Amino acid sequence: MSISENVGALSNYLARVISGRLYAQLREGGKKALQQMPAMRALARRSEEHVKGMVLPGTLFEEMGFNYVGPLDGHDLKSLLRALRNIRGLSGPQLLHVVTRKGKGYAPAEADPIAWHGPGPFDPVAGTIHKEKPGTPSYSQVFGQWLCDMADRDPRIVGITPAMREGSGLVQFSKRFPERYFDVAIAEQHAATFAAGLACEGMKPVLAIYSSFLQRAYDQLIHDVALQKLPVVFALDRAGVVGSDGATHHGSYDLSFMRCVPNMVIMAPADENECRQMLYTATTIDGPAAVRYPRGRGPGVPILDEMTALPIGRAELRRRGGSGLALLAFGAMMTPATTLAERLDATLVNMRFIKPLDIALLREIGASHAGIVTIEDNVVAGGAGSACSEALDAEGLTTPRLHIGIPDRFIEHGSRDDCLAAAGLDLAGIAATIERWRAAVPALKLTRTATRLSAAGGVGPS
Repeated sequence: MSISENVGALSNYLARVISGRLYAQLREGGKKALQQMPAMRALARRSEEHVKGMVLPGTLFEEMGFNYVGPLDGHDLKSLLRALRNIRGLSGPQLLHVVTRKGKGYAPAEADPIAWHGPGPFDPVAGTIHKEKPGTPSYSQVFGQWLCDMADRDPRIVGITPAMREGSGLVQFSKRFPERYFDVAIAEQHAATFAAGLACEGMKPVLAIYSSFLQRAYDQLIHDVALQKLPVVFALDRAGVVGSDGATHHGSYDLSFMRCVPNMVIMAPADENECRQMLYTATTIDGPAAVRYPRGRGPGVPILDEMTALPIGRAELRRRGGSGLALLAFGAMMTPATTLAERLDATLVNMRFIKPLDIALLREIGASHAGIVTIEDNVVAGGAGSACSEALDAEGLTTPRLHIGIPDRFIEHGSRDDCLAAAGLDLAGIAATIERWRAAVPALKLTRTATRLSAAGGVGPS
């Protein structure tokens, strides 16, 4: 059961069979046979949906070698437990078909399961979802508008989603360009391979997928897309800590598992406009490219209609500091890093690209600073900071480094702000980590003292 409407061959096949002549004949024949048995006729009427499932999928799955049991009402726990006890002792593969209703027990959610999948605050008595206050667009909305704009310009642009039209911001695109919109259902592996096939035929596929869901298509990312060096754009929503949906939905690992794949270009925008420009940049690359962005709204930077390709692998020096520290920030971590750079009188770099890295700027920073801090909303192990260290080591630079990112544990459920704080990636957490590191590294004690002295002039740790 996806968030959007069910799609796919199996769903269509069962719908065709149920509406076909054979099923209609069986249904009408059963009615006639039960005419003389009112109690049985009433039971059959109440159970018609279950009879459909019993006749049709049962045959299909038993031909695949499964012993098919069901369908059962998933809300009837007594019957469900009884069935589980009965099949536990059977030999061979068992397929228990359980039917549930999304939003069961709450009429508004039963009537509109898409809107009520993750509604946020709502009035349970009135059955109305509180509207969000107007504000800056979310990254998903930025992506959706960009895709529509690109489709207007280039007829080869197609949009693909594994059953996440609403969450990924593809509703308008699906309505304006239905012939170029593909919902492949909950099948991330197929989505990646399908995108590869379209790219082989000269199309420009854009796969909108949550960061955590791309994990399911890792083999296809490597062998079907990257190995063939096909121009597929991966728009990775919900990167970093997500909040609200728990540990299964955090996009904590994408930088680690993508940057080791040859031919990949990986970008992380610092704001909404940079997201739009990076998505456009991805379409100009002759090979696979990923743009990963967080859930929710950005810092509120104006979004330019004009689209300009960024120089591949070029970082942006935002601030030159005097304390001897350099903060290298990736993606959404530019927001807290900007505040910290002012407090610490540190050099600030918006890295933009995780792969390829700006080696020339890294070399210059490593040679001219006493310490380097990398800040990312990916796990530290194998992440963007690790990539920077590998590059500095290759240049023979031994500048002390601190890598700040998601720690080596699963972050639990909570708001995005709560999850950032739990990971030590809020402003206070990052500042405290840097202060502990500077106090522990002898080479940085001089820079720490200099920063404190400069606090009299309005700069320094709070």
